[in-house]
Amino acid sequence: MKYHTYLTTNNGINKPSINPCDLLDFAFLKLSDGESYSAESFDREFVAVILGGKATITVNDEIFENVGGRPNVFSGNPHSVYIPAGVKFKIQAVGDVEIALPSAPSDQTEIKPYVIGPEKVVTGSWGAANFKRYFRQILTIASQPELPARRLIIGETLTPSGNWSTYPPHKHQEDDLPRQAKHEEMYFFKVSPADGFGICHYYNEDGENENFTIKDNSIHMMPEGYHSVVSAPGYITYYLWFLAGNQRVQATVDDPKLGWVSRTISMLKELGH
Repeated sequence: MKYHTYLTTNNGINKPSINPCDLLDFAFLKLSDGESYSAESFDREFVAVILGGKATITVNDEIFENVGGRPNVFSGNPHSVYIPAGVKFKIQAVGDVEIALPSAPSDQTEIKPYVIGPEKVVTGSWGAANFKRYFRQILTIASQPELPARRLIIGETLTPSGNWSTYPPHKHQEDDLPRQAKHEEMYFFKVSPADGFGICHYYNEDGENENFTIKDNSIHMMPEGYHSVVSAPGYITYYLWFLAGNQRVQATVDDPKLGWVSRTISMLKELGH
């Protein structure tokens, strides 16, 4: 099975040509100044993550004006808007804007829409040495327990030039807490400079094994299995990561052949790596 695709980036809504996930879906919205996009959420919850630019987002009768501000994903924390199930919404560009729209099923129509400002985004780093990367947690129960959602878990990762990310490779395909939680996941990628690339490695216990070239506006979809990312030297890769399962507690297990790498992190940090 193929687990990746390259998105079109036309004005308006752009969706992946394939989707092996049962819960998660994704759309990339691109609008020029003054253009708008209207839709209904029906039985799904959405989070509008402003990748670059500004937009006014109306959810039923509630208006969130001029949401956003960063020029691109490499320039600071995002603004986002949670859009609950059972509403009508409209997104209108204030200048040119790019917006990610991950979504998942939700039966909780009582949740009110809200803005997740940059000040609510939790930042830090994972790993060490050449598998160090930087995260921005947008909507997670661990870092933002006050922000309600039914299924969605969302964040961003920046992987420096030549570094590995999501390493050691991990999976989250069984509900066996506290050891592991079952979540589908997708990565939506940007690359800086935009003509650069990275590599994404995916494999599972059924013997499927896939490497694909990360390009600007590519997406990787993982209903299960192990996954890992590397940036080509000279380029930074960004990915928006979003997960959905029956609950929002995160727990992963490393590939047992590579899990020992995690045990080296504290030593590498002590050595200044």
